Amino acid sequence: MRRPSTAELRRRLTSLHSWELPKQNGALAPAHVWTNRDMDPTPIEDQTWGAWLILAYWATDTINLATWQTASAILSVGLSWREAIPIMIVGNFCVAVPLVLNGAIGSKLHVPFSVIATSGFGYYLRYFCIVSRAILAMFWLGIQSANGAQCVTIMLRAWAPSYNDIPNALPASAGITTQGMVSYFIFWIIQLPLLLIHPTKLRPLFWLKLSAAPIAALAMMGWSIHRAGSGGDIFALRATATGPQYAWLWLSCMSSVTGNWSTLAVNIPDFTRYAKSPNGQFIQLPAMPIIFTACGVLGIVTTSASKVFTGEYLWNPLDIVAIWLDYGPGGRCAAFFVGLAWYVAQVGTNITANSISAANDLTVLFPRWINIRRGCMIAAVIAGWVLVPWKILSSAQTFLAFMGGYAVFLGPMAGIMVSDYWLVKKGHIDIPALYDPNGRYRYLGGCNWRAVVAFLVPVTPLLPGLGLSISGPSAVHINDGVTNLYTFNWLFGFVTSIVLYTALSYAIPAKETLLKDTIWDLDDIAIEAHMRDDDAGAEKGSGLGPSEKIEPSDAKPL
Repeated sequence: MRRPSTAELRRRLTSLHSWELPKQNGALAPAHVWTNRDMDPTPIEDQTWGAWLILAYWATDTINLATWQTASAILSVGLSWREAIPIMIVGNFCVAVPLVLNGAIGSKLHVPFSVIATSGFGYYLRYFCIVSRAILAMFWLGIQSANGAQCVTIMLRAWAPSYNDIPNALPASAGITTQGMVSYFIFWIIQLPLLLIHPTKLRPLFWLKLSAAPIAALAMMGWSIHRAGSGGDIFALRATATGPQYAWLWLSCMSSVTGNWSTLAVNIPDFTRYAKSPNGQFIQLPAMPIIFTACGVLGIVTTSASKVFTGEYLWNPLDIVAIWLDYGPGGRCAAFFVGLAWYVAQVGTNITANSISAANDLTVLFPRWINIRRGCMIAAVIAGWVLVPWKILSSAQTFLAFMGGYAVFLGPMAGIMVSDYWLVKKGHIDIPALYDPNGRYRYLGGCNWRAVVAFLVPVTPLLPGLGLSISGPSAVHINDGVTNLYTFNWLFGFVTSIVLYTALSYAIPAKETLLKDTIWDLDDIAIEAHMRDDDAGAEKGSGLGPSEKIEPSDAKPL
């Protein structure tokens, strides 16, 4: 990255216009619409993600502290490991279907979610989806950072045991101790430059996490079983729920699992836009459920063994690592490196699932000023400090319940995208029109009323259930039918929105949006910078010369 000169720094400190990004000549948008390189279709030089890299992406994304603890929520409601494992498999397979279907849009068109959303929602209604997704991404970026600070605490306690004796100078209302704040700041400041890595340069991070986190997880499981002398009693437990309650708990837990990835089911094109071919991303369908379930099973086995030598189930793996700190220099050494492995896991998840997602959304909201690199920095500051995530974790349980129930809104969004591209448009999109506020995707005042109906109809009956989860039964009184409907909110919203959007689009079609072929550029020609040979299939066009290619997207100013 080029270092700005003294004169340039002076201009940026005294003039807002000096922060403007250059408008790209290769942009597909009309002259009066500002775009930047990160909004444009991914240049062919940046289409570097093959099937193995996508597999590494999911391994990077799913192996983290939250996945490890997923089974705890299932067992705590009265189910057993016999239910937890199939729930994780089925729940993740359900969400893997829209991941693949929406991911295929990005791998063919090579544009981000925030641009693709124009086709189904309309040029202006898409901003509702973009803002919703950006807020959610920054929220989870902060929460994952606050959780990751525990890894720093483990490492520093292993390096210098006296770190545990730091006196607390913060009031209880702060929601964090002095030691916790120091650990959090260290986590955040080290993570910051890593968030600036462009998506096309993430390969080393993927392989680093893919090596470190599984080794640490297996080492913890092996040590716990050896220390306990067995796998514990968790595998002898039976579900305490029976009858209809058992069925609804099963569905509720499955919905919770799908809700964990409901955000990526919407914005997965932000990553598959870098795919080498449309087919490489199909590996997500088997890989995602397998990797998630494997990590969850490791958590179940390790936690079960932990009860034998501690007297309680330790679902947080860092609680087990903390025990090693009392085992002398060797134990502290092991604790340091395992803490480091989980640190890498948390940072990797923040980059792949949260930071880049928020940055892509911000580039569309403020294209004149923000690209992916700047968007990552802004998201890091807002998520890390403005949202005070440690305060949310310590006190704002109702807010956590609301954000956990946000799948109510994301299910219909994912369903509308799937229906629009696969069932209504038949995979044929006018890519330049996605950037044009007056183009064929303007619909009625920039809003597609079919998407509005398909969104509101499934969301409305789920709102009472969301209110119950936030405020509790003392404040919200609803019947069992509405409560049970909310237990599988994401799946209900996803399926219902597909049916409604498809039916409305066929009954009252927006004929100007229905094409026989994909339009790739302003001259209706498939230009080389936007499309690979295997993307084109039968849609072939004349390419531009090498001198007219769009440059790689990471070559941009800060």
